Amino acid sequence: MTHSPTHTPTAVSRILVLAFAAFVALTGMAACGSSHAEDGAESDRPADRSADKPSDAELRELLTPMQYEVTQQAGTEPPFQNEYWDNKEPGIYVDVVSGEPLFGSTDKFKSGTGWPSFTKPLTEDSLAQETDYKIGYPRTEVRSRRADSHLGHVFPDGPPPTGLRYCINSAALRFVPVEKLEEEGYGEYLHLFEQAGTEK
Repeated sequence: MTHSPTHTPTAVSRILVLAFAAFVALTGMAACGSSHAEDGAESDRPADRSADKPSDAELRELLTPMQYEVTQQAGTEPPFQNEYWDNKEPGIYVDVVSGEPLFGSTDKFKSGTGWPSFTKPLTEDSLAQETDYKIGYPRTEVRSRRADSHLGHVFPDGPPPTGLRYCINSAALRFVPVEKLEEEGYGEYLHLFEQAGTEK
């Protein structure tokens, strides 16, 4: 007499999770997604990463609930229902917590994901990266280097010239339009907009 194999609910759940993770990895359907780095995750965060970060009590007063959830709890805002996913104005995007310059509109592109997407940061040293395995396969989380704000993730499926897609939550950003760069102390980035029609 033959017996068909049995699976416990835990085993079945494990199989389903692994199958889904493999499907997402193969089809490139990765989106911003929330994440906290697991123990042993790779990180290049600096030791003084909280130097420009207010206290938790101050952050709860300064930030909206969504901004707090995204930047402090590695949450993810809804796609296509956030402030900057379709913003076409020229300017730069800074960390909503510290004001650190992060991305420029000249590197923004339409990814179809429903979140702001960029090919590169304004400067490489403005970001820290961590590898997380929260949804079953490795992803690279992006955080602001000075205030340690969770921003989103970076994927190797972007357009030229970098081939990267920085998928970033609007709630982690504040937009500074080009006409206010000098006034708000970001005049060094005006040269990015000297040629008309560079915003994507």
